[in-house]
Amino acid sequence: MSPSNETTVRRTKIGIVGAGSVGTSLAYAAMIRGTSTDIALYDLQTAKVEAEALDLSHGQMFAPGVRVEGSDDVAVLRDSDVVLVTAGAKQKPGQSRLDLAGANTEILKSLMPQLLEQAPGAVYVLVTNPCDVLTVVAQRITGLPYQRVLSSGTVLDTSRLRWLIGNEANVSTSSVHAYIIGEHGDSEFPVWSSATIGQVPLNEWEVDGHRPFTEKRLAELTDQVVNAAYRVIEGKGATNYAIGLSGVRIAEAVLRDQHAVLSVSTVLEDYYGVSGVALSVPSVVSGTGVERRLRIPMGEREKQQLRFSAEAMRGSLAQLGF
Repeated sequence: MSPSNETTVRRTKIGIVGAGSVGTSLAYAAMIRGTSTDIALYDLQTAKVEAEALDLSHGQMFAPGVRVEGSDDVAVLRDSDVVLVTAGAKQKPGQSRLDLAGANTEILKSLMPQLLEQAPGAVYVLVTNPCDVLTVVAQRITGLPYQRVLSSGTVLDTSRLRWLIGNEANVSTSSVHAYIIGEHGDSEFPVWSSATIGQVPLNEWEVDGHRPFTEKRLAELTDQVVNAAYRVIEGKGATNYAIGLSGVRIAEAVLRDQHAVLSVSTVLEDYYGVSGVALSVPSVVSGTGVERRLRIPMGEREKQQLRFSAEAMRGSLAQLGF
């Protein structure tokens, strides 16, 4: 017989901690997109996690060959390549992300050593608020290098910004090049000085002979992005679909070694003078996690905003004893 020409597909595994609205949205997005061959859901609520995995598995005929399992046993996450952590207290209407810090820090203290035991080689992505504070906490608990402990940061906020700009400019969101950086929270800010549509600076973009992106309009767009989550939470109780998509986008960059530039949050070291806190900045994400952070051009005002965001994070960490 002639040698087989079949190639063996390398199995990849996404572990998801928490089978709530965000965790299941991550699993659903990963399944539809064919992000990995295996998806494992872990949650202490036995009936809930098993039912969620079963519901997803029933749709396997319509998805690209993804195997889903769910369990209340942390061993279900064994050998995951990427672990997405959503477990934590839920943000309530009117509650800031930093208000959640104390409760979710205690959860991570118990959780992270268990996860590391099951998946010692994984890249860990926190999708739990306040994600920047918890990124520092998780890294210190595990002792892993910053490259392997990150959070979804402002990847979603950046998507929100690009969507708003694209709508106003009447162009595809993918043609907008602008970032929200800093804290994933109230002190985040857009880097307007380097924002473009295609190669055209944002402040030079014209629609029907006039330039819509005035200082006033940019301030309004900033406010809409910063308060977007609060608006969704007020209306439906939680944000889940878009964060599911953005979290899976990060996982894809890792699993496929894409070297994609995403505004994830990691513990910084002398990034425009900021060290020791986790903030989102454009970063190259590949198979090993965050390969490097990009020092994008920023104006002096934006550098001040970055420092202000860092001080907000430093204050929160100090309150937690970190």
